[in-house]
Amino acid sequence: MSLFAAVVLLLILPGIAPQAQLSVESDPALLTAGAPCVFRVKSSVPLQSLKGTWLEREVFFDYDRESGKWYALAGTAIETSPGSHKLALEGLTLRGVKTSLREDLTVEKATHITIALRVARKYTEPDAMTLERIHKEQALKQQVFARKSPLRLWRGSFVVPLVSIVTEPFGTARTFNGAVQSVHQGLDYRAERGTPISAMNSGTILLARDLFFEGNIVVIDHGQGLLSLYLHLSEIGVKEGDQVERGQVVGKTGATGRVTAPHLHVAVRWQGIYLDPARLLKLALPLGGASHN
Repeated sequence: MSLFAAVVLLLILPGIAPQAQLSVESDPALLTAGAPCVFRVKSSVPLQSLKGTWLEREVFFDYDRESGKWYALAGTAIETSPGSHKLALEGLTLRGVKTSLREDLTVEKATHITIALRVARKYTEPDAMTLERIHKEQALKQQVFARKSPLRLWRGSFVVPLVSIVTEPFGTARTFNGAVQSVHQGLDYRAERGTPISAMNSGTILLARDLFFEGNIVVIDHGQGLLSLYLHLSEIGVKEGDQVERGQVVGKTGATGRVTAPHLHVAVRWQGIYLDPARLLKLALPLGGASHN
């Protein structure tokens, strides 16, 4: 076979095309339990798609033309054991050749403080009627939080919902009235009642109503299993199904639900687990990109 014929054969037969070599980096480099992260993947050969699995959860990748890398927002549950965990990647080149990578990434344990709080007795010892309401709302939240779409609705880095002091960080172990224990699964911002709050990024309003523990709550679906939650509001400024942009006002701070004083509680969920919003706000994220390169 001539050299020319061999080159032509290589071009028309995708099955013998060169294999793509993948390399991955994480931001931050050392992952922490309870924290979000960004995976960035470089391929030696142009890809038409890339997907991944991390801690038994699907990871959705998009392509960033500016950096020439695929990127995905993911996270690690606060209960994740410290040590090495595997990120599995599967790509498909423009010629239809499959490629894969298995990369071990290190997760370290996070340290958190413990505090005691006093709240109204109804929040620690609810009566039968209240228990019925709590159970119904738990079913509603389970349904809402289960939503997951491969479509990315967020664009660019996330922004603070409120410029103020953080009064209680993510992961704090709390005891209510000396008995009921929980882990603080968000950030608390100091705020007087009626202070406007903004969407951390663009998305669709999944929930905008009054719940027993959360009070007036707004939940934004940012796509790809990522949600942001805004609790204890005095006013809700959006409706379920509304499309919102990053920085758009969605409500005002208050003291509804299980609280000790007016403030904003903001939380972030990714595919069923809560992540530290403070760390999400520090991640540099691209504005968008095409589905292939």
